[in-house]
Amino acid sequence: MDKAIEAGPTGTYTIQPEIKTPTDKETAIESTGSTPLSETGNELRTAADGKTILIPQPSNDPDDPLNWSPAKKRCILGVLCVAALLTDWGMTWGAPLFQAQAVTWKMSVQNVSASLSGGIFLQGAGGLFAVPLTQRFGRLPVLFWSQFLSCIIVIAASLAPTYAGFTACRTIQGIVNTAPQIIGLSIIHDMYFFHQHARKINIWGASFLLGPYLGPFISGMIITKLDWRADFGILAAFYGFSFILIILLGDETLYDRGEEKQQLTSTTGVVRKLQLLSGFAGARAKGRPSVITSFLHTLSIGIRPHVFLISFTFYMLANMWAVGLATTIPVLVHPPPYEFGPKATALLYLAPAIGAFVGEAWGHFFNEFIFRSYLRRHNGKWLPEQRLWAVYPSVIVTVCALVLIGQCLERGLHWVGLAFGWAMYNVAAVTATVAISAYVLDCFPYHAALVSSIVNFWRTTGGFCVVYFQFKWVEHNGAAVTFGCQAAIVAGGFLGVIATQIWGPKWREMFPPPAAEN
Repeated sequence: MDKAIEAGPTGTYTIQPEIKTPTDKETAIESTGSTPLSETGNELRTAADGKTILIPQPSNDPDDPLNWSPAKKRCILGVLCVAALLTDWGMTWGAPLFQAQAVTWKMSVQNVSASLSGGIFLQGAGGLFAVPLTQRFGRLPVLFWSQFLSCIIVIAASLAPTYAGFTACRTIQGIVNTAPQIIGLSIIHDMYFFHQHARKINIWGASFLLGPYLGPFISGMIITKLDWRADFGILAAFYGFSFILIILLGDETLYDRGEEKQQLTSTTGVVRKLQLLSGFAGARAKGRPSVITSFLHTLSIGIRPHVFLISFTFYMLANMWAVGLATTIPVLVHPPPYEFGPKATALLYLAPAIGAFVGEAWGHFFNEFIFRSYLRRHNGKWLPEQRLWAVYPSVIVTVCALVLIGQCLERGLHWVGLAFGWAMYNVAAVTATVAISAYVLDCFPYHAALVSSIVNFWRTTGGFCVVYFQFKWVEHNGAAVTFGCQAAIVAGGFLGVIATQIWGPKWREMFPPPAAEN
């Protein structure tokens, strides 16, 4: 039975009764007194530093993902990151191909770009659909089928004889390929301890925020040598590589800890792997929530103020412009004064890709600094709302980046300024994503996939909307006004972060999580 760790009156730490639906505002992380003891007198397990208490406490079972070797954990995290990388990578892959497709379909570039909208929107809906499957059948089968079906659907898109057929395939792709962005938090929670979460989320978050730019960069380089259909064929090969990695290196991280829950099959070798990949082993497991229960829990969590405000009011309004940048900048740099060709346009995507790496490096240390410094000042106790301090520099950078991009496009300033602004935006996007993902995981540690799907839903919903009005907005008001207004919207949305920091502890106490699922 999982226990919560709290500070005792003498400076030691004790294991308190199970609170899988906690109302406590703070969680104890470090021992500042004598050796931490459980309520039975047994010594609690700590990290290598000897004072950081492991949360949750691992079992004695070698099959417990918390007990897996660091090498195995890194392999599974790597497999997850490859799949997460391909999520938005696969959706924005076609952005540099719009002009070539416009010739094939005899349509305008702007109309061809609408083929992205349905898939981007249904990434959010697909995430909500993937959550109950993840909670019932396990992480591995959902991850596997996501990559396998994406490969098949992209092949179909490359062979589609009509624009309608191509758009339909791309829309279905949005439904099935989004799972890695949803189950990443769950896999990290399954394998890593509380004090390790932020850094692992940083790696996973950077991978899927790198995808929207690295994918178009590669496809833009390929289109200079091959036609757009062959270009999509190469995208299918990337998905094929991903699901082969899952077969070879993947493992199920969902571990049923309750005594009343039946563990997965004890078969080994190929039979065990087939049962896990197919979802058959998860379907036979007892004690897991039903698909309907998980879906209702997702809706319940999504309307809680500390989740809704942070994901809708801020995260959607700050990150929705990423899709607009990825789809409009390549089109706006073709005419004078920039006159970028296909290769130069593709190379421009390196700017936000570099920004994702910089954001990962910054977040790797800054989030850890916030975490450790708060623990030192508060006797080893942690307050989830402290995660949100990492959003402050992110907001400043986002506002500056959007203003810079708008001025460069409006005034025809040097392309270096445009690239720098785009890179700045993605540095901020990675930083904000990690902070918000870590916050909702701290608030709902036993509902990681559910809260991840909610955050992803609002992000993709915003991106879906932008595709429809971004071009017209720029044409009607000019780039400077358009991107300046977007910067103002981001700044206004930041009020949701401030409100969550002020009233978040009270809201968490008023609206405790639903019963733990697994």
